[in-house]
Amino acid sequence: MEISIERVADGTVVLITMDDGKVNALSKAAIADLTAAIDDAEQDPSVVAAVLAGREGKFSAGFDLNVMRSGDYAAIVDLVADGGDFVRHVYRTGLPVVAACTGHALAAGALTLLGCDLRVGARGPFKIGVNEVSIGMALPNWAMTICRERLSKRHLQRAVATARITDAEAAIDVGFLDIAVEPHDVVSRAIEEAAGFAALDRAAYAATMEHFRGDVARTMAAQIEADRESVL
Repeated sequence: MEISIERVADGTVVLITMDDGKVNALSKAAIADLTAAIDDAEQDPSVVAAVLAGREGKFSAGFDLNVMRSGDYAAIVDLVADGGDFVRHVYRTGLPVVAACTGHALAAGALTLLGCDLRVGARGPFKIGVNEVSIGMALPNWAMTICRERLSKRHLQRAVATARITDAEAAIDVGFLDIAVEPHDVVSRAIEEAAGFAALDRAAYAATMEHFRGDVARTMAAQIEADRESVL
């Protein structure tokens, strides 16, 4: 996957765009590159927020199916754990991260939305949700933890246990998105929202997010470590 990084909004926002020319499948290499991009943005004091965007019509369809269908249990656990670490890292970072959900966001793609602070999605015939149960997979514990934390309790069972998929506007009520706009406006609106975080004190924001999210992030970290240890 190609990961492009651009400074926008007078250099105050880092725009991170995923594009593999297909469905933006999350491989180990892509996850490592995305994590590094978020880390670099967080360590730059001139950056007020990051935007994580997909290609046109696709945010991400989830983990690399070549691995997920390989039958190699250790490789599957390793990839899913890496994905969990990435979602947890985005969720816990002291830098606001805005998702520009440019289209479909399924499985790990939808879980990535749950890690982001603010989520802007595209109106239209796009699918958003965790569809694992419908394709014969169970969500790992770390994913259940963040789903319970960020999805509406009214929708949690339908969204997770029955793998309900929605469009962007319905996804707001479920809890995957916060804002839905026309597809051509998704990235620009996400950048606008990200630039608005300049009004916040970064140190105060980071401290506040520790109170909001620290316990959940630590629970996720322990669950991810347990998954890794299960194949040792």
